[in-house]
Amino acid sequence: MKHLTNFANDLYCLQNQLVIIIFSLILISGSITPAVFAQTEIEGVSGAAAPISRVDIDGSWYAGENLKVGDFFKYKLCHQSYKDCSDFWMSFWVEKETVVDGEKMWLYQVLVQDGNKVVKGYMNIGKVAPEPTGGSDNIVTYGAVYKSSISWLSGFVTAEIDQPGKGPKEFRLPSWGKIANIGGEQVAPLGLETVSVPSGEYDAVVIGWKSGGKTSHIWVVDEFPFPVKASTWEHVTEGAPPQEYRFELYEYAENVSTNPFTNFVDTAQIQAEAGCSTEYDMVKIVENTNTGSMFIQMFYGPEKPRIGCDMKFVIEFMKPYSSDLYETQVHYDILRVDIVDGKTIPIHSAANDDGRDHFWSAGGKVLRHWLLQGEPGLQSFAILIKGIGPEFIAPSAGFGFFTFDVDVQGSKSTSKPIIAAESETSIPGWIKNNAEWWADDLIPDSGFVSGIQWLISNDIMKIPPTEQGTGSDDVIPGWIKNNAEWWADDLIPDSAFVSGLQWLISNGIMKLS
Repeated sequence: MKHLTNFANDLYCLQNQLVIIIFSLILISGSITPAVFAQTEIEGVSGAAAPISRVDIDGSWYAGENLKVGDFFKYKLCHQSYKDCSDFWMSFWVEKETVVDGEKMWLYQVLVQDGNKVVKGYMNIGKVAPEPTGGSDNIVTYGAVYKSSISWLSGFVTAEIDQPGKGPKEFRLPSWGKIANIGGEQVAPLGLETVSVPSGEYDAVVIGWKSGGKTSHIWVVDEFPFPVKASTWEHVTEGAPPQEYRFELYEYAENVSTNPFTNFVDTAQIQAEAGCSTEYDMVKIVENTNTGSMFIQMFYGPEKPRIGCDMKFVIEFMKPYSSDLYETQVHYDILRVDIVDGKTIPIHSAANDDGRDHFWSAGGKVLRHWLLQGEPGLQSFAILIKGIGPEFIAPSAGFGFFTFDVDVQGSKSTSKPIIAAESETSIPGWIKNNAEWWADDLIPDSGFVSGIQWLISNDIMKIPPTEQGTGSDDVIPGWIKNNAEWWADDLIPDSAFVSGLQWLISNGIMKLS
């Protein structure tokens, strides 16, 4: 195993190699474009003067164009305001039209997969501009990212509305509007491009603007509700601009009639079952790295976190000679470590759990949550500083770390999964055998359904009150059978299995007496 002390030498060698490679690239091309979102530059004109249109095609577009009930989208996205543009997955399904405070709106069911965390909720979305106006509390943070990225262009192009500057915009227009910052950068159609993203290949119009020496791009498709790709940069007056947001469309489907997120269990429910604390005091630690390269002030909580629960970190990176000046552009990680013969050995990485090699902080102050795994007991953690420098370039010298011990508690399981209507649910344990046999095709669909009908009708099995629906289609969706198998294997709680039964009842497939 490799210990942290040896990482310094490895990192120094790697940095030297990368510096040589990067210098060679600069000599050849004069610039470097991050590999993650490598793109062909389509130049625009910045400043107050309107750029000359480079799009000579018919048509117009607005955010939310042709959006309808049954549409399903899955994006990979990030925004600088949320964990320094750490990628996460956001899926949303347009369940139905709704009315909120007298205004017609869309109701989105939303699933977020953020590292090893799953978040389920809903958002109310405007019809003129597809922006969140409310929803479940657990989705608020992610809704803000959605508004500032996927639906960002709704600030310039909306559905028809009797207001100056609003409504759809033609592709031939020299400008769609100005960004509200100093200089008033023009947002304009820059050109045409066939763009490939994981969901498919699209003939797109590239919308962009130039600011701080970088051109931002958003790819929109005529008659498609949302952009399929974006890569934008923050406005800065000096230095390399950091990424503001980026996203790509990974999946799109129409006419989805059932909730595609039913099989997912919200991590908050799992944490509730584990007895996770939601209110606690933070523990303060002030340390220099072992190399003296950086001064760090950190808070973590709770003092005794549980396995299966979030551990919260607030970390401030300071210059080594001052506790008042933040160190910027910090490459770092949070680790669980073992101390063996005086050597610090990494055994688990918070960044790896997020699908990243390491984290990066633009401003020097970060807030992170880490879902703890492993065994309870006294565990050692480390804050690892890999160096400083731009996000997509190997960091400069500045390696160092410090360690601290935390008393980690075991998960506190409840006798039953905590569900919204626990008192209204009762399922005999032996039914899991029937569910498993059904999943293995040892019991026909009709036999399983009729058996469950009898059990519920005779109060042997209790579920929350569910309105009986009517329907001519007796086909059972595959996800319900999958639910039964996972429930039988104790992979999902009773509530997830019951939700499938409720769907059968409300759709008239299961009829109760």
